Amino acid sequence: MTTLVEQLRAAGCVFAEEEADLLAAAARDEGHLAELAARRVAGEPLEHVVGWAEFCGLRMEVGAGAFVPRRRTEFLVREAVALARPGAVVLDLCCGVGALGAAVAAGVPGGVELHVADIDPEALAYARRNVAPYGGSVWEGDLYGPLPASLRGRVDLLVVNAPYVPTEEIGFMPSEARDHEPLVSLDGGADGLDIHRRVAAGALPWLAPGGRLLIETSARQCPSTAEALTAGGLSTRVATSEEFWATVVVGDVASSCLQ
Repeated sequence: MTTLVEQLRAAGCVFAEEEADLLAAAARDEGHLAELAARRVAGEPLEHVVGWAEFCGLRMEVGAGAFVPRRRTEFLVREAVALARPGAVVLDLCCGVGALGAAVAAGVPGGVELHVADIDPEALAYARRNVAPYGGSVWEGDLYGPLPASLRGRVDLLVVNAPYVPTEEIGFMPSEARDHEPLVSLDGGADGLDIHRRVAAGALPWLAPGGRLLIETSARQCPSTAEALTAGGLSTRVATSEEFWATVVVGDVASSCLQ
């Protein structure tokens, strides 16, 4: 194990000892451990190598070609769970591996009716397994396109961690993300908010009376994200967390929309 720790440390892994333990736990035998270590030393994300990521205290399946859920998104989960009621209809849009929706479902006493959707079939292969314990339904396609008509006007919580990195800033991201996660899960267009605007513009017909849209953004982009939700007919507020270094815009169905 000492040799493995040294290899990882030499490759720049800050938490080499912890990573060595995780790799050893994931390996079937010494040969497999050597294979996993080589992948990690070559720069592949640890979560891809071991096949899972911890998120909100849960183990989410991930793998090559999938976006790894970030700790900052746990703040969005916390905000959503605080707003949810038992049996709420929850839609995780741009779900990736379904971590956000699964964590919200796990956090609501009494459970929820969970739906997740994404355009990436590789990510959805993991999402199906991650949301299965919560009875989640998985829909493949572009944003609201694949959703069943039966969901219209019924969604109590629409939770979204859509791409919001500006195209020109992708090259400045850590190589683990830039080289190993799908571009579709990172690139938000020229100002990073192309998907945010599309999500906001289409949300209202799907939200229930009193429904809410929660979307992760950055502190810098927050005003523009909020503006998009307002243009989509929602009243907005901003929630921030220094602990998670996270910003979430919450859009509520405006009272005028219920009359």
